[in-house]
Amino acid sequence: MARLSIRIDLGPDHRLGPGKVRLLEAIAEHGSISGGARALGMSYRRAWMLVEAMNRGFGAAVVESQAGGRAGGGARLSDLGTEIVAAYRAVEQAAEDATAAALHRLTAACRVGPANTET
Repeated sequence: MARLSIRIDLGPDHRLGPGKVRLLEAIAEHGSISGGARALGMSYRRAWMLVEAMNRGFGAAVVESQAGGRAGGGARLSDLGTEIVAAYRAVEQAAEDATAAALHRLTAACRVGPANTET
């Protein structure tokens, strides 16, 4: 079955797509940028750069640091970060619902397997 992938262009050099949203979800799940990055097979530097790009684009922090202490520090999504994930997933679901029939037709029309080499 065909799969829809959504990238939202919010402004010049400000995009939101499945990779950034998965990173935010992984940070929320693992409680740190490094843990989220590791879960996605991404370097900490790359994850940090993506978070910083989202912070700049949205004009506020999407991830908040948590103070260290006995259990160590970490990170969690800000309220804005949580809202961004929810809004993106809502757009994604609405798009999937709206395009299901057309995607089914495209999948049915797609040839799977070796190319026809008869001439």
